Amino acid sequence: MTQAAELPPVHMRRNAFDPTAELGEIRETTGVRTVVNAFGMNVYLVTRHDDIKVVLSDYEHFSNGRPPGFVMPGAPPMTDEELAAARAGNLLGLDPPEHQRLRRMLTPAFNFRRIKQLEPRIVAIVGEHLDTMENAGAPADLVEAFALPIPSLVICELLGVPYEDRADFQARTARQLDMSIPIPERFELQRQGRAYMLSLVSRARSHPGDDVLGMLIREHGDELTDDELVGIASLLLLAGHETTSNMLGLGTLALLRHPDQLAAVRDDPDAVGPAVEELLRWLSIVHTGIPRFTTADVELSGVRIPAGELVFVSLPAGNRDPEFTSSPDVLDIHRGAPGHLAFGHGVHHCLGASLARMEMRIAWPALFRRFPNLALAEEFADVEFRSFHFIYGLRSLAVTW
Repeated sequence: MTQAAELPPVHMRRNAFDPTAELGEIRETTGVRTVVNAFGMNVYLVTRHDDIKVVLSDYEHFSNGRPPGFVMPGAPPMTDEELAAARAGNLLGLDPPEHQRLRRMLTPAFNFRRIKQLEPRIVAIVGEHLDTMENAGAPADLVEAFALPIPSLVICELLGVPYEDRADFQARTARQLDMSIPIPERFELQRQGRAYMLSLVSRARSHPGDDVLGMLIREHGDELTDDELVGIASLLLLAGHETTSNMLGLGTLALLRHPDQLAAVRDDPDAVGPAVEELLRWLSIVHTGIPRFTTADVELSGVRIPAGELVFVSLPAGNRDPEFTSSPDVLDIHRGAPGHLAFGHGVHHCLGASLARMEMRIAWPALFRRFPNLALAEEFADVEFRSFHFIYGLRSLAVTW
């Protein structure tokens, strides 16, 4: 594998598809250990499946909010008003009841009926991109031609974001999530992204469409500030394309390395749903849940964590916990992986999980049926993984057929 000269923090380290052995060692010994995160801060890293569920569900003791006076090392100075504006609407940084207030407004846009209505459009988007790939001919970069544009177009249409703006926001969000980028630059990218989203919110205030932004303004416009709308839309845009696109790219590579399981996904409709769940578990592309702060002294696996400490949960370690599932390091699409943590757990369970599942259930079988001889056009050892990103994935993937 092509690796960066400097290793990422232990909670972000991978060996191709697998979390670093160090995470397994922590899980099998103490379960919880202090490590250094990407910003040079000491954090408590939680690695066992059951402990992770406790952290993610107990918001009274493990808060998503930031304590008064907390400043990220290296962050540029911000006024209280600027901090409040930057955090407004970001569901991942809120605890109930404020979190529930905003989530209830969004739930209708992501319920089963609404997602089911999107299915024909997703099928059409997938087909259009496969046509383009086929017409351009092999080899192709699967990330650029397939994995990235499909979720991007879906979330753009759902939110009401002009698809022609995708190159700019994709470049911004990719760098925002790159932990090797200096913090001041990442904050500036965040500022640019908020300014762009504010322009869309202002336009939607004047002419609300049938998209999510329009729905929020029509139904809750008096309850939501512009900063909250910007925060909600920014989170949905980032999460809606970064997560699913990296799953599509990395999952395709995983199935190419397991051809018998690829064939099942291609040929057996009943195998697709369980395969998606197993790939979510096995790949665990989000390294950690959103950091939590302890509000009181707590204990996990016999390890005491004082109040006011920063807690990370390792989703790859939890999803590979042998106490959770047997032979956890083996990819087995028939297990279905019920109870995996790839979409989180508790009140912050991913709002767009149903949409992501539908995109994967449609995209993978369609890809493998269109190109039954799909294969790598580069050596596996040369595939570049995004080692320093908050969301794990591939920089590119050269394929042929």
